[in-house]
Amino acid sequence: MSESPISHLKFSTILSKLRAGINASDLHGSLTGYLCAGGKATEDTWGEALALDFTAEGIQDNPAFPQFFRQTRAQLDDVEFGFVPMLPADAAALETRAEALVDWCRGFLGGVGLAGAGKRGNELSADAREIVKDFATIASSNLDVSGKEEDETALVEVIEFVRVGVLLLHSELAPASSPRPATSPTSRSLH
Repeated sequence: MSESPISHLKFSTILSKLRAGINASDLHGSLTGYLCAGGKATEDTWGEALALDFTAEGIQDNPAFPQFFRQTRAQLDDVEFGFVPMLPADAAALETRAEALVDWCRGFLGGVGLAGAGKRGNELSADAREIVKDFATIASSNLDVSGKEEDETALVEVIEFVRVGVLLLHSELAPASSPRPATSPTSRSLH
């Protein structure tokens, strides 16, 4: 029997109750960036690999944390390219989802750095370097949204860009753990 996926809402609630000091999107971005960049961790060691303090009561024994790792790892390795950033559901306010994307990208870049991929920056393809640059732009942004339909469409497009960008970076930075061929998303700069 397979596990049902942990949603952003469920994981946010768990993190809040445990006073973990990090939100679900930021943590998912961090773990994704670390694994995407070839960082080595298991469901028992990933918190330590990300330099997180998971010694608080309830965190070490909570089954959601190993499941969170397995879910993230499975999405990255999915041959059907099923990876999606962990963000609030579409029913959440547009501003909330935009802020979560900023947090996710910030976490992602931190995870990539922890995996040591920054030292290999010159080895990346031009598309991959551009994606990292665009992720940094998103991470340092204060996305101004008004809730209009065009803002919703723009956010959906940026999320898709991030999703495909992660798959490209994963194929370049962690090819040993990725059985799928490299993807080449359409280069869309955010600046």
